[in-house]
Amino acid sequence: MAAPGKCLLVTGPPGVGKTTLIMRVLHKLRTSASNPNPKIQGFYTSEVRRGGERVGFQVFTLHGRQQGPLASSATSGAETLIWPAVGRYKVDVASFESLVLPELQINEDTDLFIIDEVGKMELFSPSFFPAVLKVLESNLPILASIPIPKHGQDIREVARLRNHPRATIFTLDTNNRDAVTEEIYVTLANLLHKR
Repeated sequence: MAAPGKCLLVTGPPGVGKTTLIMRVLHKLRTSASNPNPKIQGFYTSEVRRGGERVGFQVFTLHGRQQGPLASSATSGAETLIWPAVGRYKVDVASFESLVLPELQINEDTDLFIIDEVGKMELFSPSFFPAVLKVLESNLPILASIPIPKHGQDIREVARLRNHPRATIFTLDTNNRDAVTEEIYVTLANLLHKR
């Protein structure tokens, strides 16, 4: 089982800055003199915008800096007809899995996993959540983002993470972003220093 506090989960409403927080913490960890060259695996997602309008999401890996589509509102072709949908976005499960699943493999030299995010689109992959659970049980530090429950309803897998006895939840809002970023950075820096 993961040690208490080693699974840090950031939640909050869409657009509050969960991915931005993760990227700021990642930058601080990578440039810290006290923890030189930490081995960090995982991924983050980013919006794709055209003309000021969001048209999809991209996945970026941390190990190898590869990228590919997660979901798009501008899909075409016969194969996209069977892709699952979240609102107007079609989810490219095969692309997501090809990028993310290798990043969630546990290696003996890994210091930290970053998972942005465990949400509805990502959970269309049947292999994704089992890989997340293996990481959770690896006793390695994890920084992950999860969506806030919508209309009081939590996604089953997200609720399982949120209620995990080893998880620490940080609820982000516009007033506490800097303080939460610093608290998570300090917590992770301490965990990495002890490895």
